[in-house]
Amino acid sequence: MVAPSDDKAKGGKEGKDVKKGAKGKEEDKEPELSEEDLALKTNLEMMVERLGDAEPGVVKLALNSMISEIRSATASMTSVPKPLKFLRPQYDALKARFETMPSEQAENRALLADVISVLATTKELSREVLKYRLAGSASELGIWGHEYIRHLSGEIAEEFRVRREADSAANVDDLMALVKQIVPYHMTHNAEPEAVDLLLEVESLDLLEAHVDSKNFGRTCLYLTSCCAYLPEPDDAAVLRLALRIYTGQARWHDALRVALRLNSRPDVEAVFAACGEPQAKKQLGYLLARHGFSINLEEGPAAVEDDALRESLREVISNSKLSEHFLALARDLDVVEAKTPEDVYKTHLTEGRAPAGAAAVDSARANLAATFVNAFVNAGFGQDKLVTVAAGGEGGSDSVHWIFKNKDHGKMSATASLGMVTLWDVEGGLPQIDKYLYSTDNYVVAGALLAIGVVNACVQNENDPAFALIADYVANSDENIRTGAILGLGLAYAGTGREEVAELLSPLVVDGEVAIEISAFAALSLGLVFNSSGREDVVMSILQALMTRSDVELATPYAKLLCLALGLCFLGRQELAEPTVEVARTLSERISQFAVVTLDSCAYAGTGNVLKIQGLLAMCGEHITADEGSAHKTVHQGAAVLGLALIAMAEPLGSQMAGRMLEHLLQYGDAPVRRAVPLAISLLHVSNPDVLVMDTLSRLSHDQDSEVANNAILGLGLLGAGTNNARLAGLLRGLASYYYKEPTSLFLVRIAQGLVHMGKGLLTVNPYHTDRQLCSGVALAGVLSVVFPCLDLKATVAGKHHYLLYCLAAAMKPRMLLTLDEEGRPLPVPCRVGTAVDTVAQAGRPKTITGFQTHTTPVLLGVGERAELATEEWLPLSPVLEGQVILTKNPDYVAMDESK
Repeated sequence: MVAPSDDKAKGGKEGKDVKKGAKGKEEDKEPELSEEDLALKTNLEMMVERLGDAEPGVVKLALNSMISEIRSATASMTSVPKPLKFLRPQYDALKARFETMPSEQAENRALLADVISVLATTKELSREVLKYRLAGSASELGIWGHEYIRHLSGEIAEEFRVRREADSAANVDDLMALVKQIVPYHMTHNAEPEAVDLLLEVESLDLLEAHVDSKNFGRTCLYLTSCCAYLPEPDDAAVLRLALRIYTGQARWHDALRVALRLNSRPDVEAVFAACGEPQAKKQLGYLLARHGFSINLEEGPAAVEDDALRESLREVISNSKLSEHFLALARDLDVVEAKTPEDVYKTHLTEGRAPAGAAAVDSARANLAATFVNAFVNAGFGQDKLVTVAAGGEGGSDSVHWIFKNKDHGKMSATASLGMVTLWDVEGGLPQIDKYLYSTDNYVVAGALLAIGVVNACVQNENDPAFALIADYVANSDENIRTGAILGLGLAYAGTGREEVAELLSPLVVDGEVAIEISAFAALSLGLVFNSSGREDVVMSILQALMTRSDVELATPYAKLLCLALGLCFLGRQELAEPTVEVARTLSERISQFAVVTLDSCAYAGTGNVLKIQGLLAMCGEHITADEGSAHKTVHQGAAVLGLALIAMAEPLGSQMAGRMLEHLLQYGDAPVRRAVPLAISLLHVSNPDVLVMDTLSRLSHDQDSEVANNAILGLGLLGAGTNNARLAGLLRGLASYYYKEPTSLFLVRIAQGLVHMGKGLLTVNPYHTDRQLCSGVALAGVLSVVFPCLDLKATVAGKHHYLLYCLAAAMKPRMLLTLDEEGRPLPVPCRVGTAVDTVAQAGRPKTITGFQTHTTPVLLGVGERAELATEEWLPLSPVLEGQVILTKNPDYVAMDESK
């Protein structure tokens, strides 16, 4: 039953007939009705007249006949059923009869109220469907059809809101009685989203669980987990907790673990992991934990595993120790194993004629440093390159040393550390190559080797735990560079693990006022990486103490911002848990307090889409602060506020689009500190996702007259296409290389961006969102932020002597693949379809989840916005989301087709 739009059309038709025939309106209507319709209309009008009869029996008979006609009327969904159409003109008469009907005829009054309630769905009136429903009989609501219930649900929600606004303790029992009838109807008629919406409106979501069964839980939970992004606190967590309970009740462990990780709740994650009893399913959960960077204790505690053999195989999975082997299997399958040189990335022969020959050699030390990073990124994880690794057979060792010494000072540190990036994840193969540099007489080389140990161990926990043993002693070294390399190496090696020994080793460095703030800041950043999202109290107190005790001169340096970032990383995604710390941050020195508050808030609400926080940050970005010489610090927080916008809005596509529009406005109206941060914010919204419109925006900004805006845009282009091999982006960067051939800093950043775009020869991603973009890895996001935040002071950090901060991306780097494994953990090639993901939330039936697909054999690469599904029924995946490593089991019901027939 929908609004009678066709009546208007008929009205127009009737008007024309009147002009033609000059007959009266009533006479004109009669010929249009068929005999059957005319009889129905006359019959209904007679029934309405009978309602005025003094005899209750006659009235009841008339009402029953009327109800029977309404219920038996069948009509298309686009028009109003005929009985309702003919009764519409009698609506006021029926209401008047209801008011005058004697109270002794209670049953008749209730039946009449039912009729008026149904008839009210054809009128645009204020909650009259509900008013007369409440006065009606106790008949089953479902008999009046889906459209009636939809109208009623909307009016219940509105009435609930009106009553609660007038009085927070208002009685709503009558409304809840109706809700308890409507929800079962929706849940048994494929309208689960409408049931969820109604219960959210009347704040009674707990009623849903009783009506969920094995048939409807999938659609229900899919809607719950999807709508949570648009709900305020604490409703968002309540919705996820309900989904978690439903999935657990249905023994859908992978789905339950995804929700538990999204809640960022360690007890829930451990409970789900422990509840899963099937060994292969448990291994699949282990792959999800490994991808998310979530460490779990298998020896003791809620998630402890009794079976020794199973525990060892689970440890192997969760520690990511096979990641290098699986990545190289993908590389071999795609035939991209051969090492690439920086020149293969630059393709300078394509830009000849646009820049003078040898132009890149203007600043040779800077050019060598750029080549170091490009080589490290493009060969990341492949275990071999042509600059720093030792070639097979012992040759090339002297060449690799020779390359390291082609760099100056901190350049040698980055060149040595690049060895860790090339051998990424391969701890057994990488450490022997790195080890010899620990005995160098050059402190920069030793510092680089320590950082390399951290990089090679990033996201991989080796059972022998070599990283801590090798690095720990160097943390107290007298040389600042060696200390920095050791500290950052520890942070990367144990990112997300919450390792106690790291806190004991680094916390004293953070609070020690005698130590240079540079060392203190890197120690804090490493702690932020290791304890991200944990809100660990002693670490937080150490960082706050450092911020309180440092002098204003020290707080004016870029290192103080790293301290603030470290504080934010501790509360990544923890929302209101960060509030007490925010209040403490407000009491800090005015040089840094505002920056600390903004960074903390942004990190705490990362990926939540919190509208109030975004409005507050926008207000800060819109301020026009006149900064004189003594008060330059007053604008310092604006850059962090811009990044905060992107950080909070990055979770879902709609929020990203709206944030993109806001950033465009800030470019036009914002002051210099705001404009400089905009390119970084744009790239943060689209990490490893080279959207064409975003690419054009950053390309435009890379020619901006403000060199800081341009430089940030260049690096932003690199992050935008990180690991995608995007040809359009590669062409843009080649053009920029010839445009900036006289600008050493800009050219250096263009080279870095080129290296990022070709990262891992196009097989990697640094996007923190995974598993169909449902989960955000805190470790990966922390790695990206550790590069993006220092770029607010680009010349002093990444473009200065702290270029090695780029290696923090190792914490975020993951293969963007689908690799199917058999039950023994060996690669198992099977056909699969890869296509563009389609959002099927709340869609009727069983819609296709991908479109425009192609069929490949695993392993396969997955692009941004792509989804895979198996193209064979012979195997069953243990994960509902085909991404990363997926274990397949034989389908017991599969019958092979006989090809001979």
